[in-house]
Amino acid sequence: MENKILGLHHITAIAGDAKRNFNFYSNILGLRFIKKTVNFDDPGTYHFYFGDEVGSAGTILTFFPWGEGIQQGRKGSGMATEIGYSVPKGSLDFWQKRFEQYNVIYNKPAEKFGEKYLTFLDPDGLKLELIESKTDDNRKAWETDEVKADVATKGFHNITLTLNDIKPTAAVLTEIFGYKLIDQDVNRFRYATDAVENAAIVDLVELPEEKKGLGANGTVHHVAFRVKNDEILMHFREKIEEYGLSITPQIDRNYFHSLYFREPGGVLFEIATDNPGFTVDESLEELGKNLKLPAQYEPQRAAIEAHLVKIN
Repeated sequence: MENKILGLHHITAIAGDAKRNFNFYSNILGLRFIKKTVNFDDPGTYHFYFGDEVGSAGTILTFFPWGEGIQQGRKGSGMATEIGYSVPKGSLDFWQKRFEQYNVIYNKPAEKFGEKYLTFLDPDGLKLELIESKTDDNRKAWETDEVKADVATKGFHNITLTLNDIKPTAAVLTEIFGYKLIDQDVNRFRYATDAVENAAIVDLVELPEEKKGLGANGTVHHVAFRVKNDEILMHFREKIEEYGLSITPQIDRNYFHSLYFREPGGVLFEIATDNPGFTVDESLEELGKNLKLPAQYEPQRAAIEAHLVKIN
């Protein structure tokens, strides 16, 4: 099998109140809640996963809801600052009305790289965009009673990284990940892989004077790129080590296997496998309905469940 990065796998962000986060993404935005588990390093904190019906790579947005009163993050250099979702053409009117109905902060639609988009903030201040992609997106949308397939999100379109100097990060994307520069608009440089049709774009925004961002509430924690299996994952580990960057050993995250490294611009990157997927511990129908714990925390289930706030 060809050793390729297959676009984005998932994006993980930090939130405050768990119930508010769950309600916004599953009800207002209409994503499927596919996994309710806990942070591997802090079992007193939830780890939520939202995506399409099966949790396909390229649709998975995950959150660590740390609770009310946590420090507010600040967008800045060395971090991912905008998450772009692909939506069907002509759907932005629906979303504007929906955001007005639910008092969601948003900007009027604008255009970049020949695509209409709508910027909005989630309740914690995380910046997202709904983008009418100019390339066909045939991914099957998850439908809810209020958000039907003709307007629903299809999965990621792009991720935007803000950097003081894009060159070292661009080199990682092109020399290691196989991305190519496909467009530029002033200080925004668009990179894409041709290995997949969707969730294939990384935008690098260069702001030399921008202060370093603060990773806390309402910010992106890390960006995960997708590979097919463990063999290809370890191929990239070798490649990144040879490049001179420090990278973790392989880590089993139950639903995928991962490597982590910080790219030269400061953004935490992950590479994650397709295998074994989200139905490894509950059926497709049951996804997101039960609290699933990593094996090491199962003996503490009663205490963990008593501590975590009820969300659904």
